[in-house]
Amino acid sequence: MAKCRVYVKELEKKLGRRPTFFTQTFGCQMNAKDSEKLAGILEKIGYVQVEGEEADFVVYNTCTVRENANTRVYGRLGYLNSLKRKNPNMMIALCGCMMQENAVVEKIKKSYRFVDMIFGTHNIFKLAELMDTRLSSKTMIIDIWKDTSLIVEDLPSERKYRFKAGVNIMYGCNNFCSYCIVPYVRGRERSRNPEDIVKEVEELVADGVVEIMLLGQNVNSYGKSLKEPLSFAALLSRLEQIEGLKRIRFMTSHPKDLSDELIEVMRTSGKICRHLHLPVQSGSTRILKKMNRNYTREDYLKLAEKIRTAMPDISLTTDIIIGFPGETEEDFLETLEVVKKVRYDSAYTFLYSKRSGTPAAVMEGQVEEAVAKERFDRLLKTVQGIAGEMTGRMEGMEEEVLVEEKNSQNPSLLTGRLSNNSLVHFKGSEDLIGKLVRVKLSECRGFYYFGELAKN
Repeated sequence: MAKCRVYVKELEKKLGRRPTFFTQTFGCQMNAKDSEKLAGILEKIGYVQVEGEEADFVVYNTCTVRENANTRVYGRLGYLNSLKRKNPNMMIALCGCMMQENAVVEKIKKSYRFVDMIFGTHNIFKLAELMDTRLSSKTMIIDIWKDTSLIVEDLPSERKYRFKAGVNIMYGCNNFCSYCIVPYVRGRERSRNPEDIVKEVEELVADGVVEIMLLGQNVNSYGKSLKEPLSFAALLSRLEQIEGLKRIRFMTSHPKDLSDELIEVMRTSGKICRHLHLPVQSGSTRILKKMNRNYTREDYLKLAEKIRTAMPDISLTTDIIIGFPGETEEDFLETLEVVKKVRYDSAYTFLYSKRSGTPAAVMEGQVEEAVAKERFDRLLKTVQGIAGEMTGRMEGMEEEVLVEEKNSQNPSLLTGRLSNNSLVHFKGSEDLIGKLVRVKLSECRGFYYFGELAKN
């Protein structure tokens, strides 16, 4: 870092201004957290963050869950090339899941020679070192790790919000769902030591954070790789003891690993938010087996009922894939039936998209696009109808809201979030941003509320 700081200081003199950087995050909240660390490193070196790619250092933190994510990045690279021709001091770094694919790296080496650095998901902490190597070698630097057992602590991080933050509790995935590329690009599961997690959260709270989001590909399997195994529920119990921390969220939960212990900890907690994202993916046991999800339709329904019985006020959300190879009309109707029985507050619905390198991509019985689209539309209509009813059940109640920002559509309003993750818009002053306030939920508008600040 010291060498890079010298370079940035010299560049500042040359430009007559502070050098700038821009990070673009493609993909999940794990990527967003990684981007905060990258931004922290660049700020420590001396760069100033800006919005927009007309910067002196541009980082694309890529996603590869779907093939169209790769296409988007290639499209943006063409634009970066034109900017770099205008700014010879510009540096471009590509990192993240997409860079873990050999074919992608080979394509960039061949067709996008203007890129300065390529690294993957396992070694973002090496950004300054890679930059120093690039400056001395004057050639494209490629540093891709196939896997790692290493977890680097205490990296600088530039948070988007001062009052809430994401906290990685584990990395990688061992599940190998047949449609998913993540285990191949993120590596095997490895959990952070609980002491390091507690220390990070305590430091965040001391810095003004009131809400944390615990992140992992499957948080329910946290702790299995530790020398002294600790359950996710036990970790939550430890974090709940931190004074000043008001809210705890987490994602994502795999149904096969969600324990009775976790349900009980959530039920009795005063800090864990009343929201659980529980991806079902399909309501057909036959399709779930092909997906390698390791639970049945009946298992999932029993689990959802157990959660609802323990916490009647909980908001359940999910992910659903339509058009998975071999899906029949009967399979689809079983999925529709699960949606009607569980009654989700919202669902992320996806048309199955082939992902090269996954078992599902070469399965027989690929569903015709028109058939999948027709089923998708039917599912969406059902999901939206139920979600509107579920959201509206709190209308007229007074609830605690974490105020997050000025409303993007109407600057006279503030936007905040309930414990169950529903959005609320209401009138109030900007000094309330980052605070927990009581709001009367006056009117439900389908998927959000309009409210009024409660009178003391």
